[in-house]
Amino acid sequence: MDLKQIHELIKIINKSNIGEISIEDKDGKVTIKQKEEAPITVAAPAHQVYTTQATPPPAAAAAAPAAPAAPAAAPKADNLITIKSPMIGTFYRRSAPDKPVLAEVGTEIAPGKVVCIIEAMKLFNEIESEISGTIVKVLVEDASPVEYDQPLFLVEPA
Repeated sequence: MDLKQIHELIKIINKSNIGEISIEDKDGKVTIKQKEEAPITVAAPAHQVYTTQATPPPAAAAAAPAAPAAPAAAPKADNLITIKSPMIGTFYRRSAPDKPVLAEVGTEIAPGKVVCIIEAMKLFNEIESEISGTIVKVLVEDASPVEYDQPLFLVEPA
């Protein structure tokens, strides 16, 4: 096999999906291999969790200790119970986009009443209240990610 034939074989191999070819004749043996390119792997993270923490701006933080109204509000917050997320997922206030909100400020809840939905791995999990009372504050925006044990609602016990 001459050099011209080998060059033509290389061109044919490069244009094809053939990974390797070996040709043997009376003059010898020629093996042609394609360059192995590193496989390109694209992987998305299995699940991203976003954590948000409300921090007051520096000016508000400095003013807060001097404000006399802050200590008066603290005793009221002491009796509030927090409903926390039992799992990581996406928080929804409605069971479907066209359905009413499950729980909002002022809603009376009792043990077993569904207060929100958390989607985890394409499963929609109804989160039920374990206490009786009135929702005082919703701590999470609708359709936002939540993590395990993150506060979802503040409830004034009945």
